[in-house]
Amino acid sequence: MIYTMEKCWEQLPAQFIERVGRIVPQDLKDQILESYCHKRPTTLRVNTLKSDRDIVADTLTKMGLKYESPVWYPDAFVLAGDPFETLGMIMGSEMYKKGEIYVQNLSSMIPPLVLDPHPGSRILDIAAAPGSKTTQMAMMMNDTGEIIANDLSPIRIFKLKANLQGQGVTHTTTNRMPGQFLWKRFPQYFDKSLVDAPCSLEGTIYTERPKSYGMWSVHKIKELSQRQRYLLRSAISATKAGGEIVYSTCTLAPEENEGVIDWILNKENVEIVPINIAGLKAYPGIPQWGNAKPYDPRVSLCMRIYPTELMEGFFVTKLRKIC
Repeated sequence: MIYTMEKCWEQLPAQFIERVGRIVPQDLKDQILESYCHKRPTTLRVNTLKSDRDIVADTLTKMGLKYESPVWYPDAFVLAGDPFETLGMIMGSEMYKKGEIYVQNLSSMIPPLVLDPHPGSRILDIAAAPGSKTTQMAMMMNDTGEIIANDLSPIRIFKLKANLQGQGVTHTTTNRMPGQFLWKRFPQYFDKSLVDAPCSLEGTIYTERPKSYGMWSVHKIKELSQRQRYLLRSAISATKAGGEIVYSTCTLAPEENEGVIDWILNKENVEIVPINIAGLKAYPGIPQWGNAKPYDPRVSLCMRIYPTELMEGFFVTKLRKIC
């Protein structure tokens, strides 16, 4: 697809572009908008249930692929070269077919690292499909303990089950029900919970894929923010006192990010836990959006990852349930 516009991101909805200018630091605006015009490199992580970093690195080298690993996650690989070609090579490889690796954007790997599930613990993934983060958490737990992976869509549950099987995960149970009601079935049951909420996907836009932004609207953002609030509240109710909950989205919209956290701080007895992943470039939560009253100042402890040519945009917050 060829564009004659001077800046390819100018085809994005005007209201979206205007909002980006008010959300992100001004010195990053053009860089962020430009990142939407590029296909990001193929990135993947090792599935340590079936392989290890050295074996995967050696296999990549034998395939003639050059790579780097981020300092904040050595088990991840960023492949050099044309993303379409490298992805094709990876998906045709035996290690991919055997589930020894998992193709996943780097930003998507962050929420499980922040939640840090321990072997033997009980974990909730309240909006789990297709299973990228579920399988990563199961790997981190050495496939021990218990993960309840919930989703509502039958098609997405099918994909989730396929990914769990392919990655060799056995200690995870899939569950299909509206997430906002899940706490009634599992009251204060989990040690930790992940709410990787359905969102407006502003962090994943790619201009050569119009479907990635064709349904975008402020109305949709408002609808999603209501759903996100009740998914998060349900996860908190399903988590034991003293337990931790990670809330994440792949969008820039404050209504879906700091707005949700500000709301939950007024509804539940939780605190925000500072996030520190050494070597990861991140930004604090924004203090206010539009003409509304300022958010709770604690939202500055939230983490924003702005879109780049390497990383998708993400928002991550870690909460601790006090009682």
